Amino acid sequence: MELPTNPLFDRLGVYPLTAFADKARSLRRDGNGPVHDFSIGDPVEPTDQRIRDALKDAVTPTSQYPSATGQPALRAAIATWVMQRFGVEVNPDTQIQPTSGLKEGIFHTPLALTAPGARKHAAIWGAPGYQPYERGALFAGGTSDPVDLVPDNDWKLELDTLTPSRLDQAFIAWLNYPHNPTGAVVDLDYYRTQIATARNHGFVLGSDECYVDIYRPHDTPPVSLLQAADGDLTGLLVCFSLSKRSGMTGYRSGAMIGDERLIAKLGIMRPNIGTASPDFIQAAAITAWGDESHVAARREIFEAKRQVMRAFFDRVGLETSGSQATFYQWVKVPGGDDRAYADALLAKRIIASPGSAFGSAGSGYIRLALVPDVPGCEAACATWEAGITLGEIPS
Repeated sequence: MELPTNPLFDRLGVYPLTAFADKARSLRRDGNGPVHDFSIGDPVEPTDQRIRDALKDAVTPTSQYPSATGQPALRAAIATWVMQRFGVEVNPDTQIQPTSGLKEGIFHTPLALTAPGARKHAAIWGAPGYQPYERGALFAGGTSDPVDLVPDNDWKLELDTLTPSRLDQAFIAWLNYPHNPTGAVVDLDYYRTQIATARNHGFVLGSDECYVDIYRPHDTPPVSLLQAADGDLTGLLVCFSLSKRSGMTGYRSGAMIGDERLIAKLGIMRPNIGTASPDFIQAAAITAWGDESHVAARREIFEAKRQVMRAFFDRVGLETSGSQATFYQWVKVPGGDDRAYADALLAKRIIASPGSAFGSAGSGYIRLALVPDVPGCEAACATWEAGITLGEIPS
């Protein structure tokens, strides 16, 4: 018997970064030496003890279903963080939707905004970019409309440069700054232009700001679309996550903030899916949103890793692009074949993501997530440099 299947599985294939996680596991099992895994953005530093304690203290003898709209205390903690971080007031009861991690929130949002055959059916997103922008739209019955980003324009998605017909068929456009995979940042004027374009053409403007708190310690903090909105969140949906900010990738906790009509739609949709963080995860999240010291400490750790890698890149003549924020380094590969270069690194047990895994516009680059600890970064650089010297890795 041939099972029925969604043809999207054949069209899209395996989620791009899953293959790298599988490679890392395979190399670790073979016992042939250390593995230097820069592929998946899942840092190894322990989650702050206070967050772990809050989770443990909130585990009750009886397990009950969590609310899909989140505990009032969690929404209040998120609103307080938004005010302290950006100076923006949001209503915790009507403008905030907690999510079970940000990935699922982004993936499921199109279900509330489009449908097969809808007049506004396209999701605009910048490539190279985060695959759930595309995949969520396609699984909801919409279409994907990637826009190639280029280094000459600092990897910016400039919606106002697209044709009116292209904009008019969009139901959402996803911005993502600081940008994954390039680490590029934008300013408030950029956001204001994108807001005006979205409102002129009647589509939702989504802003994935998962990395807004991951920047070099002495740099000016990245700005938010919320700040550019000047108190008017009409048509806006801004996304945040504790995964990178607080080292809580496995906890699955994020938030969407925006137009109260959008938040209401999400609140109606989400109980049908069943996605909600358990109450003990929400308790941990309340602690995480309420503390900045652990976030600052993580920035210092990422900066130490960044300095190791940048000194190495300078030494061997590798060029980076973007890379102002996030914990990613976006590296231009000699010869331009990102997959071949990633394979050469893999032969040395160094795992990097080829840029083309994030869309064809990423070809010619590799993304390094600053996951290994500082000694691990140093060891990887030594192995990498030796491979270049021996001619086993292109230079």
